[in-house]
Amino acid sequence: MFKVSFSKQGGFCDKISRRNVLTLGATGLLGGLSLPSMLQMQAVAASAKPARVKSCIFLMLEGGPSHIDMWDLKPNAPSEIRGPFSPISTNVPGTQISEILPMCSKIVDQFTILRSHSHGDNAHQTGRHWVMTGYKPNFPDGQAKGVPFNEHYPSIGSIVSRELGHRGAVPPYIEVPEPLGPGGPGFYGPRYAPFTIETDPVEPTFAVRDLNVVEGIDENRFERRKTLLERANALGAGGGGVGRAKTMDTYYEKALEMVTSPAARRAFNIQGEKSAVRERYGMTSIGQCSLLSRRLVEAGSRFIGVSHGSWDTHFDNFTGHRKALVPPTDQAFSALIEDLDQRGMLDETLVVMMGEMGRTPRINKDAGRDHWSMCQSVILAGGGIKRGAVIGASDDTASYPTTTPYGVQDLLYTILDLMGINPSKIYPDSLGRPVPLVTGGKRIDEIIAQPLNS
Repeated sequence: MFKVSFSKQGGFCDKISRRNVLTLGATGLLGGLSLPSMLQMQAVAASAKPARVKSCIFLMLEGGPSHIDMWDLKPNAPSEIRGPFSPISTNVPGTQISEILPMCSKIVDQFTILRSHSHGDNAHQTGRHWVMTGYKPNFPDGQAKGVPFNEHYPSIGSIVSRELGHRGAVPPYIEVPEPLGPGGPGFYGPRYAPFTIETDPVEPTFAVRDLNVVEGIDENRFERRKTLLERANALGAGGGGVGRAKTMDTYYEKALEMVTSPAARRAFNIQGEKSAVRERYGMTSIGQCSLLSRRLVEAGSRFIGVSHGSWDTHFDNFTGHRKALVPPTDQAFSALIEDLDQRGMLDETLVVMMGEMGRTPRINKDAGRDHWSMCQSVILAGGGIKRGAVIGASDDTASYPTTTPYGVQDLLYTILDLMGINPSKIYPDSLGRPVPLVTGGKRIDEIIAQPLNS
């Protein structure tokens, strides 16, 4: 295992650690809807739509991977733009990607490269908030204290959890190996918060906290403890429970469900996986997180968010990408797609891999690339997604899309639509204001194998 960080403090260029921005919103539904708002909600109430996707695995490459060095090379650009990497052919004639992605080059026929994703936020925390929630934040980037990074708007994972609910023994929304900054439930409240593992499955001693608490305790004793806990919760119910306390109550409930479920314990027991399979994914953080994600999808989880960093390569971008960042990602992603396909799970599992931004086309004085959100590449595979396609194009320096630019709202709209969720559905926020799941946006029909009827 290795971990790499390109900032002095293990965070990003703004000196803000990921851990410092992981504030979960725990606001309940306060106030009521006006009659017009209520009628509007009824008008767009989600009738069940055809769903192609049962689960989504969201690989967040935190910090911003370099699209021009990985998926959208410009070999004819000036040296200060193109960098040292050469394009290589793939198993799809006419499609080339970077030489640092040799494993992915062999399975390009299994996924789609979207080269025209674009938004306008060049900051880490605010950009990631936008990507995960579909809403531009109204707070400045880099404020770790006093600014809740996801107090209001629910993340895509919480939306999926609320709309689709449980389909197995494990929680519907899980994050691994640590929380995604804006991945919380917002005004939905803690019931729809992610179950965060907060340990890395690549570690030899990996175990999910509290899953083995019933070992050595007979059934009667365990039931007595459960009853006492329920009574204690009932005594405190008069206050309603708010904030972190309410969040912890919800986590206790989720933990209790899992410790009583052999299926859940099996799903998290990655040590029980065949060694050859573990090695195929790679004994790295993103490798084992990807493998665990497949196991959790098998067990019924709806949305798994994987945090993998740090891609904030202001310094020595090319060494970082060539040696530390891309190889484990190349191995993990290719293994995940092949494994899902071989198990007959790819058609019902959507895999999305992206960062909150791309990197600047022009190389800086420190052999690095800086923040660039105006153009980036998003990789999609699985349920309903075209195979072997390249969608969209950028200009000669990978600076801006030259085809239809697709934004955050378009991407989230498409994910929800594929999962059978009406992106226009409205819920009242904590002040009773109607909030759509996605504001604006449209389905990206270009990436869908056979577009569903609108």
